[in-house]
Amino acid sequence: MSSLSAPPPRFARSFLSAGIAAALLSASPVALAQQGAGTVQVQPDSWLYEGSDIPRDTAWQFGELPNGVRYAVRNNGVPPGQVSIRVRMDVGSMFETEGERGFAHLLEHLTFRGSEHIPDGEAKRIWQRFGVSFGSDSNAQTTPTQTAYQLDLPSATPATLDESMKLLAGMVREPLISDAAVAAERGVVQSELRESDGPQKRIADATNAHLFAGQLLGDRSPIGTYESLAAARADTVKAFHDRWYRPDRAVVVIVGDGDPAEFARLIAKYYGDWKADGPAPKQPDFGKPDPKAPAALSIVEANQPPALTLAMVRPWIKRIDTVENTRRLYLEFLSIALVNRRLENRARAGGSYLVATAEQQYVSRSADVTLAQIVPLGDWKAALADVRGVIADATQNPPSQADIDREANEIQAFLVKELQNARNEPGARLADDMVRAVDIGETVTSPQGQVDMFAAIRASATPAVMLDISKAIFSGEATRVVLTTPTPIAGGQPALLAALKAPAVIRDDRLAAADVNFNQLPALGTPTPVVKTERLLGLRAERLEFGNGVTALVSNNMVEPGKVRVNVRFGTGNRSVAANEPNLLWTGDYAVVASGVGPWGQNEIDAITNGRQIQLNFAIDDDAFELSAESKPEDLDDQLRLIAAKLASPRWDAAPVERLRIGYLTGYDLNDATPNAVLDRNLRGWLTADDKRWSPPDKAAIEALTPAAFRAFWEPRLASGPIEVQVFGDLSAVDYRKILSETLGALAPRKAILPAGGQTVAFAPHVATPALAYHRGDKGQAAAMTAWPTSGGFANPRDARAFDVLGAIFNDRLFDRLRADQGASYGPVVDNHWPTGFDTGGYLLVGSLLAPKDIDGFYAIARDIAADLAANPVSADELARNAGPIREQVTRASTGNVYWMYLLEGATRDPRVAASALSMEQDIAAVTAADIQRLAKQYLVPAKQWSLAILPAGMTLAEASAQNKPAGAAGGR
Repeated sequence: MSSLSAPPPRFARSFLSAGIAAALLSASPVALAQQGAGTVQVQPDSWLYEGSDIPRDTAWQFGELPNGVRYAVRNNGVPPGQVSIRVRMDVGSMFETEGERGFAHLLEHLTFRGSEHIPDGEAKRIWQRFGVSFGSDSNAQTTPTQTAYQLDLPSATPATLDESMKLLAGMVREPLISDAAVAAERGVVQSELRESDGPQKRIADATNAHLFAGQLLGDRSPIGTYESLAAARADTVKAFHDRWYRPDRAVVVIVGDGDPAEFARLIAKYYGDWKADGPAPKQPDFGKPDPKAPAALSIVEANQPPALTLAMVRPWIKRIDTVENTRRLYLEFLSIALVNRRLENRARAGGSYLVATAEQQYVSRSADVTLAQIVPLGDWKAALADVRGVIADATQNPPSQADIDREANEIQAFLVKELQNARNEPGARLADDMVRAVDIGETVTSPQGQVDMFAAIRASATPAVMLDISKAIFSGEATRVVLTTPTPIAGGQPALLAALKAPAVIRDDRLAAADVNFNQLPALGTPTPVVKTERLLGLRAERLEFGNGVTALVSNNMVEPGKVRVNVRFGTGNRSVAANEPNLLWTGDYAVVASGVGPWGQNEIDAITNGRQIQLNFAIDDDAFELSAESKPEDLDDQLRLIAAKLASPRWDAAPVERLRIGYLTGYDLNDATPNAVLDRNLRGWLTADDKRWSPPDKAAIEALTPAAFRAFWEPRLASGPIEVQVFGDLSAVDYRKILSETLGALAPRKAILPAGGQTVAFAPHVATPALAYHRGDKGQAAAMTAWPTSGGFANPRDARAFDVLGAIFNDRLFDRLRADQGASYGPVVDNHWPTGFDTGGYLLVGSLLAPKDIDGFYAIARDIAADLAANPVSADELARNAGPIREQVTRASTGNVYWMYLLEGATRDPRVAASALSMEQDIAAVTAADIQRLAKQYLVPAKQWSLAILPAGMTLAEASAQNKPAGAAGGR
């Protein structure tokens, strides 16, 4: 079977975190013309299904060239005109020798620079001219077992597809591996290694080495080491390429809006004459888990919260993917879901851990492992014992059939949703799924095939069967534990081993059956009628206004059959709080939904929505709070009833607030562990002149959080207005006017919260020299940011779009100079933030993670680019290369309801919203070189520029600058 994805979280986001379908505006698919399709015979059967009885997904066609290149092709028109190409090479970091660590990943970087037939860096520019966005449409990934190259070609024509196939094949077959290219990309990869280094990477590396002792998986990170990368030379990297990049190790996947026979012809054209160099290399032995390796590891990492990983490790077994194998995988997934429900039930009730989750993985063709990740509350021994107790219950006592059915309902609902989404499945995802299936030795089947197989499989999931499955996956040749703590534990690793070896005491945390139904929700009020209706010109949508002041934007369309998207925007969001007013906006992400609805807490909400497509996802926008869901027609009435009840009769359970408070405190010391952590926490607050709406809470504020304070802040906001509802999707079989009238239309009229100090956003004051912040991580890590204030709102949407293009040009130049030329950064960023919920507060932000020695160089490059954009018009080619990919992204996204719902937020109250949405593509197309120069002159003004450097604690800017000077050089910055 294709990899089983877990059903998405039903409500809100995961606890420890701090919210595309088809056309409203019709677009015509642009199918590719067939060129000599008869020259290649597409085989009806496939190498993928050899020995398998899995139902074929007949949309796929397969073939194998005489030289061993295998391929899979299919037609898909989502989005219209796009063709997605993947080239998978069967080589990853576990194929490297000791001296070649990181070579597979380094080679991936070199491949995208160009080939023996194209100048260095020119491939990126060619693809930009085709509308390709670097990093999202063109990318690659190296894992322990494969290297996969990705190209999503928008608005493909026969000419651009042919040229792209030629370019990509040349890069994979004959990459440009010169000493100069290796030196440049070595710097980029070392920057990537430096930027990822820190406590989390050290913990991950040590954990992998412990869990997979005796196996290459524990000792072959794809990124490599500084030493191995420093030793890389063109001849050694080329030798690695020649050894492993062979036609018999290649799989080419093409999915897109065209003829599969034409895709196969192009594969034969550009890969058919590829010849292997020498005999096939010996497949490396990935090894098996060593049961004699130590079972316990204690990692001491200052300022890190306590964390436990419990692992049951088994050897990976190569299996033919059959229906019986699929049955085993689904039952394993069910078993994990049963345990996770019990672990979460204990955490919600106030257990010994903040959060604990189990998962079962087949890792890199090396190990079959069951993991439990635990964040203890104080006593790590108690947390480990409690989790082991829940697992002991699962392996010694069968679950009830009701418990099994509850989890099976969730899986079935997810599979049915995937089936309903099938016609809108993006080709890029189908291509990625195929590559993933090849890597793990599985097949693919259609969404209908998945639904049919699971219907039979769940019927076999009896208590006795599930008990046997649990016994199998919660045991192994080796059981290991890792404890991360900020300080050494009493007794050291022997104490940890003793806790692991202690007999497990069964913990019965099974969820009691809940007797719930929607009639238990409090009455909403008297339904009000629709008092005004109007069509939005240019859109297949209507605006409704109800007697209580609620407005709705409804689009009844069949672009996603069987799906209805709902977004209820209420109140005034960030505008409900004054800029200098202390607030609890930071608590909303988790606790607003988790605190319950009417008579129901979290467990009751889980029960009432089990097996249905009903959600509560909460988000805070600048001008509204949002409760959203992805539902279906038959669930729409109850979906809107639940949201309306949340607004009218919120519940105020204390446990989620306390859990949130403890979670923030548990992770508080991570906030300055790396430059990235400092930025994630503080940057938006700094950019808004320390506006409290975006400034993070300090430790005292977190410690002071109480359920009473939480309620005092959120209760008036949940009761505030106005309310705007968006309902987009398959509404042909439902009376949506009646449903809206009886739910949100039945709420009492509401008043807006609009404090005088909350209606504008300031920008950070100008600084002549960069402001400084500090991190406690590696001394070789730093970051530099610089920004200019711009604007916001809907007064000039064309300028907003022109700034998107200006930002892309700035980013392209920064990438070329800082990464491609100097290797000083892995991923510099440029962000155009143009808010629509405020008329102020926009900015152009430029930044990068760097070594301290490169900070001066970054500022010099950023100043130079800004000055040049203001002084000189960009060339026609540069404008086209950067505007084209943005326009293509908009064109592709505009075929979906998600895109239009996002752009039309607020459209029922401000006509400028719809006008801006409808003109977006034209506005981007109309951007000129004069626009770019005008905006650069107007906004990229040195006198308004704000800059920030994040340095290792104790370092000065002068000391950072001195690191870039030759030994013995004198002088200041």
